[in-house]
Amino acid sequence: MSAPIVRQYLITLSPKNSSFLRKSHVFLTRNLSTNCENQPIDAPTVSDFLMQKHHFSPEAASQVASVLTSLKTLENSDSILSFLKESGFSNTQLERVVKYRPAFLSANLEKIIKPKIQIFQDLGFSADEIALIISKVPLVLHSSVNKRLIPSLSVLKNILGTDLQVAKVLKVSAWFLVTDLDKNLVPNVEFLKSCGVSVNQIIKLMYIFPRFFLSKPENMKKFVEKADEMGVSRKSGMFIYAVRVVSSMTDESWEVKLKTFRSLGFSDLDISRVLRNAPMVFSVSENKIKKIVEVLVGTGKYDMRRIVNNPTSLMYSVEKRYLPRLRVLEVLEKRSLIKKWPCLGTFHLLSDLKFFEKFVAPYLDEVGEVYNGR
Repeated sequence: MSAPIVRQYLITLSPKNSSFLRKSHVFLTRNLSTNCENQPIDAPTVSDFLMQKHHFSPEAASQVASVLTSLKTLENSDSILSFLKESGFSNTQLERVVKYRPAFLSANLEKIIKPKIQIFQDLGFSADEIALIISKVPLVLHSSVNKRLIPSLSVLKNILGTDLQVAKVLKVSAWFLVTDLDKNLVPNVEFLKSCGVSVNQIIKLMYIFPRFFLSKPENMKKFVEKADEMGVSRKSGMFIYAVRVVSSMTDESWEVKLKTFRSLGFSDLDISRVLRNAPMVFSVSENKIKKIVEVLVGTGKYDMRRIVNNPTSLMYSVEKRYLPRLRVLEVLEKRSLIKKWPCLGTFHLLSDLKFFEKFVAPYLDEVGEVYNGR
């Protein structure tokens, strides 16, 4: 798309464009006939057009009409919405796209909208995938093809290697398309590589935590510094995960987390060990951590030292994993069907199927009613 076209598009969408925003003082009926398609329409008729012709909800239509007081032509707006429907957009997705920036209904279908849909089609996205991505990040339809979308795709392909990988990461987050990747993603990737993080690890994490890589480069350096201070080795496979979890927390929330661990009996050395070996634990809420400790220690079978040595035990659900298993083990012990409880590592890491096979199936008559796990 040439620069003059982009400038003309921006002028068209500008709220200052009097021809685009002027209100008609001509009374129009609600009949959306061909005779009125080339006349400006007032807000109530915009609402009627969206509800009657394209089945928008009254709430969505009203919201759009409150911002978009008139349309250039019904024919153009109708063509845009019809094209998107044919491209796989549901009514709910259409509403989300239009509400994001109502002036979109006066855009140039051939020069502005279709080229952007074509980009996704060329990457092999299905109609449903295109609709899902754009409805999640409508800004894609308002970004320049030549100045933003194509450069972003080029950067992603250089990092990920193939169109297939690019498509995979965009399904997770289309924000990569609407951001200046040369200012965040590229320097962040290069910095992490200099810290010893492999390209494979970076790519893997991009699929899981895409926004992490869009952090400001100066912030990324601070995240790495904090991980270093906590004793996480850059040679460890957990290093990148520790940096990521640090990035998800403010200084205040970080201090609250440390205070919680200390209040439960974790030493600073224990806390560092948790971050080194199971950084994901730092993403667990303080209330959940306290509840798990209360339940496990309350059994009289597991003490804090065992929990410190098995930090991933703080990541599982009390209701779905621990309580059903505890009920089974208590019954088995009471009826002398087991001599001792499994160690904490086995207790919390066993899959539901393995736990059932080992502790429920052989004693189904005794514990079948108390076990409500899967």
